[in-house]
Amino acid sequence: MTFQPVIPAVGLSGWRFLQRTYDDQLSAFSKSPKLERDSDYFKEKIATIQSAEDLVRDRRLLGVALGAFGLQADIDNRYFIQKILQDGTESDDALANRLTDKRYKEMSEAFGFGPGATSKTTNALAMAEIAARNKVQEFEISVGNQDDSMRIALYAQRELAELAGSDKSEDAKWFTLMGLPPLRTMFETALGLPKSFGQIDIDQQLDVFRDKIRGVIGEDTVTQFNDAEALERITTLYLARSQIENLNASTSAGANALTLLRAAGK
Repeated sequence: MTFQPVIPAVGLSGWRFLQRTYDDQLSAFSKSPKLERDSDYFKEKIATIQSAEDLVRDRRLLGVALGAFGLQADIDNRYFIQKILQDGTESDDALANRLTDKRYKEMSEAFGFGPGATSKTTNALAMAEIAARNKVQEFEISVGNQDDSMRIALYAQRELAELAGSDKSEDAKWFTLMGLPPLRTMFETALGLPKSFGQIDIDQQLDVFRDKIRGVIGEDTVTQFNDAEALERITTLYLARSQIENLNASTSAGANALTLLRAAGK
């Protein structure tokens, strides 16, 4: 039987438990026979892949490749993924560079099939990292099946810290964050921004993000999240607001149901 993540409580108490037990739980989850078989298959076969077309033709390889970047939902969009991989990321008009979701760009860069790039499929270390990332993503999905806010929080511990420590300019870091759906959701929720926020001008969004984060943490940079304390503060704020939103939604739903029942009894 496949190990399922244990989350004994919602909100911050559940998060603290998940943090304390993360390494052991991930290790147990990663030993799933299917995950092990898919990982071994990927590491054994990927070196023989010479083009984007070759990769998308093998559904099992493609599943691991997409899963490593949280793009599992695109498993049936073979031509779309092939185009992203073939275009690469060197050209401004490459498809991955024109998409809001920057995970596609990360995936394209990871395989190096585009013009002017060097294929990385024979780099055993890099491909083993992709296989390992797929296991982590699968674990996060399993956590998300129980509590999606914790899935996003786990994603942030990894991706936000990595982005914060990159050598990109501060604006580039913010735009990358805004283009990664899990991180965007986390920050919009943590900062109390409305669902319609993403519809305003992108530069205005940047100004709002920087102003809001300065108000709650003290700095307006993404770089600050390279510090574990700052990362924990934004994660805690996100989880607390998520729990409040869920409670409010439950209360509203319960109140509506009660109103309908009372009306029906008249």
